[in-house]
Amino acid sequence: MNITTEEKMYLNYIDGDWVTGSVEQVDSSTNPANRHDVVGYVQHSEKEDLDRAVASAKKAQVSWNKLSGAARGEYLYKVANMLEQRLDEIAKTMTREMGKTFPEAKGETARGVAILRYYAGEGLRKVGDVLPSTDSEAFMYTTRAPLGVVGVITPWNFPVAIPIWKIAPALIYGNTVILKPAREAAVTAAKVMECFAEAGLPRGVINMVTGSGSVIGQGIIDHPDINGITFTGSDAVGKQVGLGALKRGAKYQLEMGGKNPVIVANDADIEQAVEATISGGLRSTGQKCTATSRVIVQSKIYDEFKEKLIEQVKEIKVGNGLEKDVWMGPCASEDQLNTVLAYVEKGVEEGASLVYGGKRLVEGNLADGFYMEPTIFENVTSGMTIAQEEIFGPVLALMKVETLEEALNVANDVKFGLSASIFTKSIGRMLSFVNEMDAGLVRINAESAGVELQAPFGGMKQSSSHSREQGQAAIEFFTSIKTVFVKP
Repeated sequence: MNITTEEKMYLNYIDGDWVTGSVEQVDSSTNPANRHDVVGYVQHSEKEDLDRAVASAKKAQVSWNKLSGAARGEYLYKVANMLEQRLDEIAKTMTREMGKTFPEAKGETARGVAILRYYAGEGLRKVGDVLPSTDSEAFMYTTRAPLGVVGVITPWNFPVAIPIWKIAPALIYGNTVILKPAREAAVTAAKVMECFAEAGLPRGVINMVTGSGSVIGQGIIDHPDINGITFTGSDAVGKQVGLGALKRGAKYQLEMGGKNPVIVANDADIEQAVEATISGGLRSTGQKCTATSRVIVQSKIYDEFKEKLIEQVKEIKVGNGLEKDVWMGPCASEDQLNTVLAYVEKGVEEGASLVYGGKRLVEGNLADGFYMEPTIFENVTSGMTIAQEEIFGPVLALMKVETLEEALNVANDVKFGLSASIFTKSIGRMLSFVNEMDAGLVRINAESAGVELQAPFGGMKQSSSHSREQGQAAIEFFTSIKTVFVKP
């Protein structure tokens, strides 16, 4: 195979070395904005590659855990500095590999830097409490023990932020890591891994193995020496991860799908609500687990809201995310584009009214990419497929309701419960929403997408395994409590 300098070969990172896979096959990563542009090649690994990585991580974990939290934190500070120095380069790779616009990619990479620094600081925070004992001569306290080797399985839509918000807490609390990134974003993951390598972490503390979900992903699920698995992805695959981990007694953490609503009440600031609906639903081409999908609007302001929404959506510029003034990039792959188009067709079949968009864009330079028009449906009811299933594309479903009570019932009428937002000036409506909305993240007068890195993040119902990521809540998954009783 002839590979140019631009089409670089990226290797697995195992035991502190960049190594080829055990088979000669490699996988290409192509640019969804231009299918003829090969971003790079990654290893098509087999189980023996994973076994080598796990053995390395298991060996390294003993000495890594013996370091102080502050010492482990110093390594994370170094990684953060490396990532910050390469911010534009890695952001450009992200845009080329999965289509996100360059400003969004830069923002995500900068968030990765901030997450690393946040968890570096966690190395100096308390990990337990002193407890009173019934024995007056005894001393009793709690501390935290790491799980051991942690498998990290990540999706393509946030190829910097999601791996880092799993890897950083895993490492700071004394675990070692095996990263299996999504193949669609494995080149970006490799560049992030280069930052860890350049920071000089001890051999085996962090490893990356690229390959298929059926081999490497399933291998992580089944491996007896992987003590914990943290996964973000679809609910179908997440359930497979959870069942496999449960079967062998491994700890698991699942963050899965969302079907996130925004409620626009009669007293809402309509301009603000329209702007947030577009940003929450269509930025990143709708490829966020927290993206706004259902737009539930009270009837009194429905027509005005719809008119302003369509007017502003028409102004969206779709194109290559590296080009200036492009607001929305392509779907991340041809498969994802076809999935979105199939949902649009299903919406029409089931009686929803397609009021804007709904087609693939193929004019001019867009012909070689996987571009989709931003799409708006109305006359959508809760029983329709597009109101129940996660589309993961730039599709908004307008749903008209009479009362706030009806709006909340519609908003909760899905199997997911990840994020939700409401636009209202009424404190009473805000409180009703906070108390009655079945979602792990609720936002008032703000878009449904987005969470601050120091805050716990996770869903309810089938969006999550009910654990939480990010912030200090991460310690609950990546460690176990150990109670210590000392008597002279």
